[in-house]
Amino acid sequence: MSTLNMLAVISVAYVALLFSVAFFAERAALRGRERWLRAPLVYTLSLSIYCTAWTFYGAVGSAARNGFEYLTIYLGPSLVMLGWWWILRKLVRIGRNQRITSIADLISSRYGKSNLLGIGVTILAVVGTTPYIALQLQSVTLSVEVFAPTQVGAEGAPGLTALWVAAGLAVFTVIFGTRNLDANERHHGVVMAIAVEAVVKLTALLALGVFVVWGLSDGVSATLARIDASPLGSWSVDNARWAGIMLLSAAAFLCLPRMFQVLVVENDNDAQLRMAAWAFPLYLMGMSLFVVPIAVTGLDLLPPGSNPDLFVLTIPLSQGQEGLAMLSFLGGFSSATSMVIVAAIALSTMVSNHIVMPVWLRLRVGSASVSGDVRHVVLVSRRISIAGVLLLGYLYYALSGGQTELAAIGLVSFTGVAQVLPALLGGIFWRGATRIGALAGLTAGFGIWLYTLYLPSFGPGTVLPDAWFVTGPFNIAALRPEALFGIGFDDKLLHSMFWSLLLNALTFVAASLMSEASPLERLQGAQFVSAQQAGAGPRSWLQSTAESEDLMVMTQRILGAQEAQALFLREARAQGVEGDLPAPTPEFLQRLERELGGSVGAATAHAMVGQIVGGAMVSVEDLMAVADETAQMMEYSARLEAQSQELTRTAGELRRANEKLTRLSVQKDAFLSQISHELRTPMSSIRAFSEILRDAQGLTRSEQNRYASIMHDEALRLTRLLDDLLDLSVLENGQVSLNLTEGRLEDVLDRAVSAALADEAGSGIRVVRRRVNEQVFLSTDVERLAQVFINLIANARKYCDADEPELRIVVTEARNDLLVDFIDNGSGVAPEAQDVIFEKFARVSDQKAGGAGLGLAISRQIVARLGGEISYLPDRDGAAFRVSLPLRQILAAQ
Repeated sequence: MSTLNMLAVISVAYVALLFSVAFFAERAALRGRERWLRAPLVYTLSLSIYCTAWTFYGAVGSAARNGFEYLTIYLGPSLVMLGWWWILRKLVRIGRNQRITSIADLISSRYGKSNLLGIGVTILAVVGTTPYIALQLQSVTLSVEVFAPTQVGAEGAPGLTALWVAAGLAVFTVIFGTRNLDANERHHGVVMAIAVEAVVKLTALLALGVFVVWGLSDGVSATLARIDASPLGSWSVDNARWAGIMLLSAAAFLCLPRMFQVLVVENDNDAQLRMAAWAFPLYLMGMSLFVVPIAVTGLDLLPPGSNPDLFVLTIPLSQGQEGLAMLSFLGGFSSATSMVIVAAIALSTMVSNHIVMPVWLRLRVGSASVSGDVRHVVLVSRRISIAGVLLLGYLYYALSGGQTELAAIGLVSFTGVAQVLPALLGGIFWRGATRIGALAGLTAGFGIWLYTLYLPSFGPGTVLPDAWFVTGPFNIAALRPEALFGIGFDDKLLHSMFWSLLLNALTFVAASLMSEASPLERLQGAQFVSAQQAGAGPRSWLQSTAESEDLMVMTQRILGAQEAQALFLREARAQGVEGDLPAPTPEFLQRLERELGGSVGAATAHAMVGQIVGGAMVSVEDLMAVADETAQMMEYSARLEAQSQELTRTAGELRRANEKLTRLSVQKDAFLSQISHELRTPMSSIRAFSEILRDAQGLTRSEQNRYASIMHDEALRLTRLLDDLLDLSVLENGQVSLNLTEGRLEDVLDRAVSAALADEAGSGIRVVRRRVNEQVFLSTDVERLAQVFINLIANARKYCDADEPELRIVVTEARNDLLVDFIDNGSGVAPEAQDVIFEKFARVSDQKAGGAGLGLAISRQIVARLGGEISYLPDRDGAAFRVSLPLRQILAAQ
């Protein structure tokens, strides 16, 4: 009994120390000496609330059973902290801007101040945290049994010990967690007590590790040799389980109510996060440093069958080191109590803000500023909630038998609270997330976790019938809790985690896409997603006709008379109003709602202010955020439409290009046939008449001259054809040399008309000119330009099908260009041939084909070399060609 009494005295003394620390921290905060309470080091140490009895006792047990798998519990939070700039910084700024009091408050506020969603998250958090609280009670009970097995080992004694521990923690939490309704829901006393406990548990674990390595194993080398010789020396990594537990631990670090409390609610500035980003992973490293040496030493020294979860106590006791064992007990006691205290505070806040207060408001509709004491209701509901949460933890411990491995219990809790992760991340990074989507996803994930992991954790036959684990409910094998949808996993944890998170996320996304967000949801979504500026805030209220006295009464009932009067006096002085009551301006109402939201939650504060004020409006920043979102959507839609139009235009151009290539291919075939004919005809004629001159006898002199003339004409025809082909090739390859001379346009046209109409066929077309416009001097290759004009005039003479053919040559000036138009009065070029007439295989008309179709192709190359352009004018009565030349020519070839 003496050992048990000593244990009780030490525990009470330790709790009294925590009481003193919390009391003096609260007094310092009330006196305004908060600077050292808000130090980044205190904030970092408060994050040690993550290291519960699971990590103090259960990490050693996990290492003894599963090797280095215990590291995954530390790696997940370390990765989150190292990447704090991406998620944690945003969460903290949202928490400060929106006066968030809990993770349920954040989810509720993000999705349009939905209290139904807040209730859902609260229920999930309470149920999910219950196994974790049971874990702490079990660890304390087991540790007490180690010191006094005979006194406590009697039937019913462990449960009695757990009950007394739960009751003591409830009293401490009620005293220091619900002393008042701080506007920011910050608890300086509790946070300082947790920081002290962080030092105690780290010191205890390090002291035990030093004793094991240097006191029992003769140094580091001997310890490493012992590890190599143990089963842990040949450990293997189960990739799926490691990845799954790392994901769960990272999710739990963000979503556990107690972690959200210290990470977000208790945070004051980014400086705290900057230190915690590197200091907290170092703290976790210190907590895990000696886990494997302690586990290996316990397996070697202690009898087979010893509980590895208790090696931190049984090793020093087996070596007669009762003082060290007592220090280890205090370390484990600190780990368990700090978790229970903060979890109870966070959960009680959620229960009062999202369940009790909405029900109370509904029962007292229209009387928010009349009778009743809101402050009293909130405080009483939180105190009852703390007791109720601890009672639920005790009931879970009692029903589960208290024999489960500590790590297994913790992972059940981690999987439950991880169901908040899709709605949380979707809410702060995706504007399209909706309240319906979040509620549907949470419901699906929570239900599957309950069915596949939480309820089975009590054991077959306790809650779920034994038959369900074998044949499934109603003999439906696909619904077996441990093989859902007929897909079995070797690991029950991974089975539940996979199906719950997968269906949670899919349901969340699908329901969000199929549902429409309310205006308030869109406003809150825009603020949460773009919450990078510390000054962003919630929407404002309309100018109200509410009386300031009504608002004062309501505020007093929540914050208390002293704090409410100080708040209103401060606002009145800021407005420059005489007296103690400020005018109910939109700005004041906005700040009032934020202050009240820090005590009763955003949704409840909004509802209470709304009962008195009546209506809310959106701020310019809100409208700009939503307008920016709409503008982005419209811009994206416009880009898609432009891309679609561009694709349509490109497809049309490709189609037209293909049609043109098809026509060119046909014309090429015709050209090859024509050129073969054009080459073969004169050559055959020359050959035939040369054979006549060689073989025929008795030819007269006149016949010989006639045959020789025919051969000469055919040779000239052949030479012209070859010259055209060679000329086009030279022009296309850029090898032409231009002969630049000064010349007058009138003279060039005279020469071209004379050359094109020199034979008798030329007398059939009349050329109309206005010579007064042709008095233009050019610096160009006159010979080449004349060649172009000759080709155009010859084409008009050859292809104009009018009864009285006429060609008008019109000279004009446009800007810096000289335009020379050749327009006949015929039927012109067919529309389908207009885009290919300048190709080298094309002819103006197939009915009057008199050449190889190279004239216009050569003309285009010549004009291009002269720095101009030749084109067909489709909007004229007949065939119309335009030659455009620069008045001040800068020639490409010199």
